[in-house]
Amino acid sequence: MLKVFKSRSKLWLLAACTALVVWLMHFFHWDDRLLFLWQEHKTSTQQQADSIWLPGYRAVIQAKPLAGLEKSETSGLSWSPLSNTLFTVTGRIPKLVELSLEGEVLRVVELRGFSDPEGVEVLSDGRIAIIDERAATLTAFYLPLDAEFIDGAALPSISLAAMSGGNKGAEGIAWDARNQRMLLAKERSPFGLFSLPFPELADDLAPVVSVLEELPSKQIFMRDFSSLAIDQRTGHLLVLSDESRMLLELDEKGNPVSFISLAMGLNGLTRSIKQAEGVAMDVQGTIYIVSEPNLFYVFKKKTQQP
Repeated sequence: MLKVFKSRSKLWLLAACTALVVWLMHFFHWDDRLLFLWQEHKTSTQQQADSIWLPGYRAVIQAKPLAGLEKSETSGLSWSPLSNTLFTVTGRIPKLVELSLEGEVLRVVELRGFSDPEGVEVLSDGRIAIIDERAATLTAFYLPLDAEFIDGAALPSISLAAMSGGNKGAEGIAWDARNQRMLLAKERSPFGLFSLPFPELADDLAPVVSVLEELPSKQIFMRDFSSLAIDQRTGHLLVLSDESRMLLELDEKGNPVSFISLAMGLNGLTRSIKQAEGVAMDVQGTIYIVSEPNLFYVFKKKTQQP
């Protein structure tokens, strides 16, 4: 009788462990990742050349502290084609921060009238767009070279109420120059991608129609969305996930193309990137990431490295 009990106990334990493994694989999308890795393996050299192809990237700058932003909670990141610099925003004390491509802080601009800036994007005409997650708004403006502060309350804004969700609302933003639109990401519960018409040449936001179109996102194997960036060369979209510790490439139809893990030991990382909150890409294809509270990363393809 004791042997039968022990045998049944082992079977129940095995079944429980198997169920736990299956649940963990589904919850963290490990099953999707394994399937996608197999699909990546079959991708032709030409298809790789026509995409960003994230597996070819390696970290060349890791966990570099952004001076003076130790308690600022950096979020969002964008490359400026006019100044060849980067811009990020901070949430705890709202600020707009300009960075060099090596992660040096160049200037800090106070953001008045903003409650929780989470995403930033620089258009090719020099305008800067900021999304405020708590207020559920998008504000765009030209930044004077000598500006010490920006008063958001005095600027026109677009309502993103359709994406509102407290601290789970609008989180990522990317400007799609080819299609004259903003792509926006809702963080989670549930996550989602949205398109917003956004004429590049408009002097203000009056011509912008505040009609959000939801884009397909169920095919994306992530737990949340943290930030977006568009590769203007291919039109492909980069989607950053904090909880999944992953950077994913989508084609213009929203289909996954490639991904990299932001975990320790992969893609040249000596430590995992925790709380990745912003991603940007420059015209050369270099990828930049910021994580809370103030760490800076750079990824380059092997062909870019000296």
